[in-house]
Amino acid sequence: MTVFIEELNVYPLKSARGIPKLRVRLAATGFEWDRHWLVIRNDGTFLTQRTHPLLTRILTDLTEDGLILTSAGLPPLLLPLVPRGTMRPVRIWKDSCAGLDQGDAAASWVSSVLGEPVRIVRTPATPPRRADPEFAGSTLSPIAFPDAYPILVCTRASLEDLNRRLPEALPMERFRPSLVLAGLPPYAEDRIASVEIGPIILSLVKPCTRCIIPSTDQRTGIRGLDPVAVLRTFRFDRKLLGVTFGENAVITRGIGEILERGAECRVTYDN
Repeated sequence: MTVFIEELNVYPLKSARGIPKLRVRLAATGFEWDRHWLVIRNDGTFLTQRTHPLLTRILTDLTEDGLILTSAGLPPLLLPLVPRGTMRPVRIWKDSCAGLDQGDAAASWVSSVLGEPVRIVRTPATPPRRADPEFAGSTLSPIAFPDAYPILVCTRASLEDLNRRLPEALPMERFRPSLVLAGLPPYAEDRIASVEIGPIILSLVKPCTRCIIPSTDQRTGIRGLDPVAVLRTFRFDRKLLGVTFGENAVITRGIGEILERGAECRVTYDN
């Protein structure tokens, strides 16, 4: 069976609504513009759907003019693509890094959505973070504001298998993948070493451990069925001490190249 790219998704503002794409350019940090913007508290602590599911009510769009954020009842907010702003300290899990503050108007806008005082920052021109070398190995993989890795790979067959075990089917968007592959058996991603798409090679380096986010309706922000309880019955990783679904990936080759939906892939498995 032919393996091909079924979905490509970019999430410019971390934990806000993603953008399905027909084609994406690979930047050094992953998909171009992916998670280059972030909502933080005034003390620099990062916010996600784990604690703020209403972030799903922020829609994102990328144009030549910048990143456009929209949410019901508010005028659109335009943020420039050019990295500028006052540097602020940012903390993502155990990482201390920095972001460029996008100003008081942006802070007021996103505070109105979330109902508390918060701010928006964007990644500097040269992001200081790197994917965890324990799993990424010798590949120097700069990242913007994802949790830990530039690209998340899921497979259609794995979701279909999970949905057969759940009382109701969940859409793929609940798992917020960057790239979705079709044409593979369920959970083949567990054994994949690399995916080659033309001049591009992505190395799958670490299973993605799951939190409460897949229980969140990505259109409304309302919590619903949590698949983690079912996943725990057959997808618990003792080494990582968590439930896994999907694989984190880094770019081995192909920065600057284009990925297209429907492109055929060559998969290499671990020995």
